[in-house]
Amino acid sequence: MNKLEIKGNWNEMKGMLKKKYANLTDNDLVYAEGKEDELVGKLQKKLGKSKDDVNKIISDLNS
Repeated sequence: MNKLEIKGNWNEMKGMLKKKYANLTDNDLVYAEGKEDELVGKLQKKLGKSKDDVNKIISDLNS
């Protein structure tokens, strides 16, 4: 997953994640440049998924 891909498309991706996973909040999906690992960690905890699973979910949204 490319950091620029997250930054450039994050608002769109955030909407798709909220639609797919209704339990996610805006606070769960706060993206700060350079803090990608924190974001992935929050999503792991909230979704009960592994880091690889979360990275795949985000990568699949870019496809």
